[in-house]
Amino acid sequence: MNIHEYQAKQIFQKYGVPTPRGIVANTPDEAVKAAQELGGEIWVVKAQIHAGGRGLGGGVKLAKSTEEVKQLAGEILGMTLVTHQTGPEGKLVQKVYIEEGANIADELYLSVVLDRAAEMPIIMASTEGGMDIETVAAETPEKIIKVSVDPAYGFQGYHGRELVFGLGITDKAEQKKMIAFASKLYKLYMENDAEMIEINPLIKTAEGDFLALDGKMGFDDSALYRHPEIEEMRDITEEDPDEREASQYGLSYIALDGEIGCMVNGAGLAMGTMDTINYMGGTPANFLDVGGTASAETVAKGFEIILKNPNVKAIFVNIFGGIVRCDRIANGILEATKLVDVNVPVVVRLDGTNAAQAAEILKNANIDNVIAASDLGDGAAKAVAAAKGEA
Repeated sequence: MNIHEYQAKQIFQKYGVPTPRGIVANTPDEAVKAAQELGGEIWVVKAQIHAGGRGLGGGVKLAKSTEEVKQLAGEILGMTLVTHQTGPEGKLVQKVYIEEGANIADELYLSVVLDRAAEMPIIMASTEGGMDIETVAAETPEKIIKVSVDPAYGFQGYHGRELVFGLGITDKAEQKKMIAFASKLYKLYMENDAEMIEINPLIKTAEGDFLALDGKMGFDDSALYRHPEIEEMRDITEEDPDEREASQYGLSYIALDGEIGCMVNGAGLAMGTMDTINYMGGTPANFLDVGGTASAETVAKGFEIILKNPNVKAIFVNIFGGIVRCDRIANGILEATKLVDVNVPVVVRLDGTNAAQAAEILKNANIDNVIAASDLGDGAAKAVAAAKGEA
């Protein structure tokens, strides 16, 4: 689950992570009131959406008067903000965050994420604050500092020293401030079951203080029951409605840009299926893992969600029956054809538990647009051909 910048900064403040003062607003008049309450002569008007790159997309602007705050808030609220993370469809801006101006001397990058290869959290930092970290990684990877922190020991002084030396911070007072900053961020990450915390930019002021000028946070959905106060921050308007509907049925669904719908059991097999479709010359339209407890109802719901995508020209069902039986999937396919207009070819590869019974069920059903496949490669090739109208 992701949250907005203003919500991330509320959590920062609980942990003593320094941030500029700011107030969220839903209308231009509220934005003016927020600027007046904050005081000062310069404010930043920030679009609140679950995506990065807001500044480049025109969603972060500087105002030098309350009249300008109102004007900019009016322009940003209600706009469809397109960034490199939203996709071409963009996201509707429904809130803005009015933040006091800061005396910026330098911009850095700081994050805490899970390093799956090292099987522990990693603190990433760079002197290239304000830039996309992906761009930095591609063009100047030597400017990214990575400090792994074993949870068994937690954040220690030597982690902090490795961080500040890597960033080239030589002033003793500034070193202490940065180490304290990183320590608080790591504590926040661990205590809240976060998946990612990113500050870009982390600024150093002219006075030598460090402030989180931005804030992005993502949390482990499976751990939200331990953090009801964070779950209350969920903004369902920022989430894909199909992904949200799928989760209600125990399905893991992520929309993609291709033309071949995928229904698979197990995340690893799903990834392998999508890779094979790409190898065969097609592109997957989604990731859909029906899991190990799929029923005829959930399989039918999976078909319904996949077919909401108008770009889908074929569906590849690739099931290796273990916990979930193949005959249950076959019955789900039949149920789907009764409840949903399955108007595209469906390539089916079922192997494992009760695969023979499943093949018999589908054979006796005499469904015209169901195509049997013998293995993963055969199924992917047939799905690609079907999507091209060659089946």
